[in-house]
Amino acid sequence: MTIDFDFDPNDVLVDSTTDIEGVNHIGLSVQNLDRVLEFYSAATGFEVIHKESFENDASADILFARDNVKVRTAILRAPNWVLELSEFAHNDSVTLTDMPVIGPGMSHTCYQSPKDQPLFDKFAAQGARFLNRHDKPVYSPTYGVSYVYAYDPEGNLLEMEELDGEQLLKHAGYLDNWDKDNKPIWMSQVSLFTPDRDRLMQFYHKVFQTNPHRIVEVPVGEFGDNLFDIDNAKVQIGWFRLNRQSKVMEILQFIDPPTPQSTIEREPTSLGYSFSLEVSDIEAEYQRVQALGVEFFSPPVKLGRFIQAYARDIDGNIFSLRQPIDLDGPFSVKAYDKRGGL
Repeated sequence: MTIDFDFDPNDVLVDSTTDIEGVNHIGLSVQNLDRVLEFYSAATGFEVIHKESFENDASADILFARDNVKVRTAILRAPNWVLELSEFAHNDSVTLTDMPVIGPGMSHTCYQSPKDQPLFDKFAAQGARFLNRHDKPVYSPTYGVSYVYAYDPEGNLLEMEELDGEQLLKHAGYLDNWDKDNKPIWMSQVSLFTPDRDRLMQFYHKVFQTNPHRIVEVPVGEFGDNLFDIDNAKVQIGWFRLNRQSKVMEILQFIDPPTPQSTIEREPTSLGYSFSLEVSDIEAEYQRVQALGVEFFSPPVKLGRFIQAYARDIDGNIFSLRQPIDLDGPFSVKAYDKRGGL
């Protein structure tokens, strides 16, 4: 694949010339919705803003490319994003395993808080299992951030970061009213681990029609050894800015040990992470992205509060195009991702 992107620290997805408005949500398909919902709502304090279910619904069967879909969904609202948990009945007997820290796939999202907020303690109190060596946070004096990787009750990987200092918090998009409103925890990443960083970055450059804003290639030394619990790890990373400050797409490749190729063909209902690109004209974006060679599971389908279409990216990660029925309503990214601000 020809690499034709540049790097521009000012490029932001919300300024794209496409009809993409931003990343609407982080999705997580789980086996036991009640258990996982309790875990995340208790650990983060995020409000449950909506629940819905579908059964014996022809539109659901078309959208998810599966007969007799039975699904329950709960949406948790962070200050700057939403986490959408879905339980598909046919996954009730799937064997749960811990996500490998080296990938491949959409491996996690990230939760951030100011240093003076007990983010790690809140997740630990709900039973999160720390991946870090010695079961304690790893601090980077270079960035002023303490990091933890952990597993939720079903083995889904998540990252936590505590940020030290007003300037760092400002750079991360933190707003004073979040703390005043008792919302000191927010979300910051779509994180994709890949065997070929540049190839996947080229794919999203074409889809987003924006450039990545930063790349690094580093042996991570003792810091990475402790963070990933892997000796002598080496990684290369690139980022796309999804909004002005607080949200990014992180594309990471382990060089040593190498991120493997995926051997699984993921479906829209598969356990694990996904994400959606909110669009203002789903028919136009469906045609445009299809013309890039992306294969969708179905044409756009109206289900509940959205018109949607699911697809796989070039690595097999699941994402969707999503247009709210109410373009300016509470379930649009515009409700929590202001065009001129965050």
